[in-house]
Amino acid sequence: MQAVTTWATETFGLSPQMLVRIASTFFLVVVLMALRWAVLKAVHRRVSDLHARYRWHKGVAYVLVLLGAMLAARIWLVDFAGLATYLGLLSAGLAIALKDPLANLAAWLFILWRRPFEVGDRVQLGDHAGDVVDIRLFQFTLMEIGNWVQADQSTGRLIHVPNALLFTAPLANYTRGFAFIWTELPVLVTFESDWQKAKSLLEEIAARHSRSTAEALGSAQAATTVRYALPKSATAASVYVTVEASGVLLTLRTPCPPRERRKVTDRLWQEILEAVARCADVDFAYPTTRLYANPTEGKPGRQPRTAPPTDASPS
Repeated sequence: MQAVTTWATETFGLSPQMLVRIASTFFLVVVLMALRWAVLKAVHRRVSDLHARYRWHKGVAYVLVLLGAMLAARIWLVDFAGLATYLGLLSAGLAIALKDPLANLAAWLFILWRRPFEVGDRVQLGDHAGDVVDIRLFQFTLMEIGNWVQADQSTGRLIHVPNALLFTAPLANYTRGFAFIWTELPVLVTFESDWQKAKSLLEEIAARHSRSTAEALGSAQAATTVRYALPKSATAASVYVTVEASGVLLTLRTPCPPRERRKVTDRLWQEILEAVARCADVDFAYPTTRLYANPTEGKPGRQPRTAPPTDASPS
């Protein structure tokens, strides 16, 4: 050992104290890597859930990096008292120069503490929406949904969003809280159609759909009211009637799981198309132009009165 120390001192010009610090740092890195390997091996043996494994990987990495930084500082910065003033000035300068990274770091701590979202949640932050697939110190990653793709389906793009955006933009979480979202299908029928019959058809379709989600919907509502002071509202699917320029608008409003909006919409539209095809007195409406003859098509009591014929023959 003495020979190695003498050789390193003569070759690299390092003092014995510096060599001890380098050796201690190398030993610290080896111990931390071995500890990480042992912990993760135990986690993989006992935990089968992929999301739980991911959280363990992230948590172990953060803890060991923090522990390593503290121990390395203990090794290299021996005289803490002499460095206090220097570190104070340095930290003030870094706080100004690194405002955005520090804001991202503060937002990361907020995410860990308050948990506004986790990996696997579907969120929208500002103009960006998607499934959270990764959370890091300075940014989190979304698998994008929407944009040019309809019905909240994935575009295939990964969006890296700065954590600090959480402090300045509204956050919408699709999968937390109520665990269901509402979707609406506008069905426009002609004025000549039997709109009451059309409404009954839509209500029957909505009732069949809501039966499969009624139990889960009730449990979700009960769980949500424990944490949030939500007003009581109807959770069953319903149909609303309004009048548009081209016909009677029947809007079917129904709850669905956040990631199944397109599937639910597709199933409902197929049932609606089949039901309307079987009815001779219900037709879809669309913008068109037609001539309306009030004397023959208007209501009897509202038809214009015609003047009696006059006798134009000479007397």
